[in-house]
Amino acid sequence: MSSRFHGTAPAPAQPLSPAQSDAIDAAIARLQTMPGACLPILHAIQEELGFVPPDAVDRIASGLNLSRAEVHGVVTFYHDFRTSPPGRTVLKFCRAEACQARGCVALETRLRDHHGIAMGATSADGALTVEPVYCLGNCSLGPSVLVDGKLLGRLDAGRLDGLVAAAKRKAGER
Repeated sequence: MSSRFHGTAPAPAQPLSPAQSDAIDAAIARLQTMPGACLPILHAIQEELGFVPPDAVDRIASGLNLSRAEVHGVVTFYHDFRTSPPGRTVLKFCRAEACQARGCVALETRLRDHHGIAMGATSADGALTVEPVYCLGNCSLGPSVLVDGKLLGRLDAGRLDGLVAAAKRKAGER
């Protein structure tokens, strides 16, 4: 089975830790009475854990009286949900037309060829996850990226290399 990220196989599911189980159960208990509770629960779990573990799908389905397929369909439909832990730094890379016109394709190629990180993947050392997004609303200052929630514009090869280096340093500090 391949994931939606350029044919890379998903990591094998790890059993839930007690803390992960508690976070999932707490989100379900706190939000299950809301109308349309599936999305708020998934967002709460991802906010707490950084991803939605595959084992959470069964728990959410049971808590909301939905089928596993219904919950899985929501998780896989929305690209912001991750089913495996992200790298320590997450770089959301704008792929919209304005950023393409300003050179994001060359920067994406640089990421892949120079740094060995494909779009939609995590670096081998777990330092950096690169995710495609389609418009960060910073079109006049493109190419743009979102680095751990911070918007950066006018990205060029030097700044990109600096972001990758900073992510690796940050990963080494932990």
